[in-house]
Amino acid sequence: MVADLPPRLLRGFLAVAEELHFTRAAARLFTAQQALSRDIRRLERELGAELFSRSTRQVALTADGERLLPHARAVLAAYEGLDAAFTDAARPLLVDVNTDGLVSGRVLARARELAPGCELMARYGSGLTGAAAQLAAGRIDAAFGRFAGLPERARAGLRAQPVRYEPMAVLLPADHPLAARDEVELDALAGETVYAGAGNPATLEWTDLAARLFAGRSIAVAPPAPVAVGAEEFRRIMAKSRRPVLAVVDFPAMEGCVLRPLVRPVPLSPVSLVWRRGLRHPALDALRAAAAELAAEGGWLRRAEGTWLPESDLWHMTGKD
Repeated sequence: MVADLPPRLLRGFLAVAEELHFTRAAARLFTAQQALSRDIRRLERELGAELFSRSTRQVALTADGERLLPHARAVLAAYEGLDAAFTDAARPLLVDVNTDGLVSGRVLARARELAPGCELMARYGSGLTGAAAQLAAGRIDAAFGRFAGLPERARAGLRAQPVRYEPMAVLLPADHPLAARDEVELDALAGETVYAGAGNPATLEWTDLAARLFAGRSIAVAPPAPVAVGAEEFRRIMAKSRRPVLAVVDFPAMEGCVLRPLVRPVPLSPVSLVWRRGLRHPALDALRAAAAELAAEGGWLRRAEGTWLPESDLWHMTGKD
C-alpha cells in the first residue's frame, strides 16, 4: 500500500529525479548504485507506474514521475519536521538528578557548559525504579542510578552508560556512638538497623543494594517508614527514628547529622546515566559526553582494592549499553 512506503524509497526517487543520473544520486545518498536501482524498481512496483525513462545516455522523469515529485517532497519534508520536533535543541531535555549535590548534578552542570544552546532541565525524583517508569512513559528523558537494580523488563526499553562507582557512606545522628569516627568500618554497624529506603517503591534498586551489602554482617535493613519528600522532612523523620541511613559520600550535608564514609570494605554504588531507547537529542549527546569526560578525569570507573560491588552489577558497568 502507498501509505506503507518506506521513506528510503522516496528519498532515492527524489535524488534520481533531481540528479537525473543514477551514479550521482547513489553517491549523494552514500549507497551503492545497484541498491538504489532496486529501490526505484520496488517503488515503481508499489505504485504500479513507471517513474523514469532510461536509456544508455540519459535518465528522464515520466509523466507519472513528474506527478509523484511534489508529493515525495511533501512527504519527506513532513518526516524531517517530525524528526526535528524530537531532536531539535529547542525542546528541553528533562533529567532526573534525584537530589542536589550528587554526581548526577555535576554531570548535568558540565553538559550545560558543553551545550549552551540546549535546555537541560533538572527534575528531582527519589530513585531509579521510579524514574524508569517516568522514562518509559516519556515524562522525563534521562536519569541516574543503579541500572542493574531494575527488572529485566524495564532495562529492555532503556539504554545505560556507566558514570561512577560511588563510595558509600552512612549518615548518623551527631550524637551517635559512631559519629566520633572519621570513617566507619562496615562491621561496626553490626547490630544496627539502617534505613535504606525500604517501603519506597521508587527506590527498590537502592534497598536491594543495601540488602546485598548487609547480608551475613548482622546489619538489618530498617522496615518501611513514611517517605520523606524534601530535605527538611527527611531531617525530621531521621531525628525521630534515630536510625543510621545508608548514603553515598556526596550526600548533601544535613543539620544535626554527620556523614561518615564506610570502609573495610569500601562499598560502591554503581551509577549509570540511563535514557529511553531510541531517544535522539543534542542535549543527550552533551550529557553522555559530560559523563564520559568527568568519569575519565576523576577516575570514577576505576575499582581500587578493598572495595565491594555485587556480581550482578559488574556486567552493567563494563560500558555496554
